[in-house]
Amino acid sequence: MWNYYPDIRNYGANMTDALDPWERKILALLQQDADLSTAAVAEAVGLSSSPCWRRIDRLEREGYIKSRVALVDRKKVGLNAQIFAQVKLNAHGRANLDEFTSAIRDFPEVLECYVLMGSVDFMLKVVAADIEAYERFFFEKLSRLSGVQEINSTVALSEIKHTTALPL
Repeated sequence: MWNYYPDIRNYGANMTDALDPWERKILALLQQDADLSTAAVAEAVGLSSSPCWRRIDRLEREGYIKSRVALVDRKKVGLNAQIFAQVKLNAHGRANLDEFTSAIRDFPEVLECYVLMGSVDFMLKVVAADIEAYERFFFEKLSRLSGVQEINSTVALSEIKHTTALPL
């Protein structure tokens, strides 16, 4: 008979178990400054350059390091409004989930999108020049998507903490 319950003995084991202490230090450093040279990373973690480079190469190949990017200050480029939008789809909208998610991916104003469990279906993190620009985005793009039943928008007044660094 087939067992409906998964083997939970290894629940809690995760990919970080495959990381050694040097690799954890390497990841922590590169999260702070991806421009560091291999020599600088090696010196900071206490390795020579060759083993450090091999570890960085492995971390990239195995997907621990997804990409190296420049983080741009949104306010300095004129994106002064940050809005969190909760989107609820109607039953017809849920049938066209692929269409909705594809459209969201094409909106540059949407920085992040999450599928949620509960009373709403999606949480979006949206940036705009100002509230008027968000209003245009809301009425001209977001609310026109097929299947959207309800959108609740919350404007962030100030940012208390923002980081991209994971706690390693």
